[in-house]
Amino acid sequence: MIRHLVLFKLNEGVGHDDPRVLAAVRATEELGGLIPELRSWECGANLSDRPIAYDYAINSAVEDADALQRYLEHPAHQAAVGQWREFATWVIADYTF
Repeated sequence: MIRHLVLFKLNEGVGHDDPRVLAAVRATEELGGLIPELRSWECGANLSDRPIAYDYAINSAVEDADALQRYLEHPAHQAAVGQWREFATWVIADYTF
């Protein structure tokens, strides 16, 4: 299994209540039910107010590298990522467990 972690940081001046953020969050939350390769899917807004904290997180799992690639290429994933690109940056970690 591969754990796929993503942490999003909103750009300066973009708030959690921005309509673009709300739409991207909805699209991201829906991915868990749309992409069959996902074995687990968790996502949510960060609760910490520490300056180094990111704003939103995804914690997911797929079976193997091929499944990860299919997930990354899935049209629903591409659409959600496209929304985040407008107002956020992110970091990713993929590891086996």
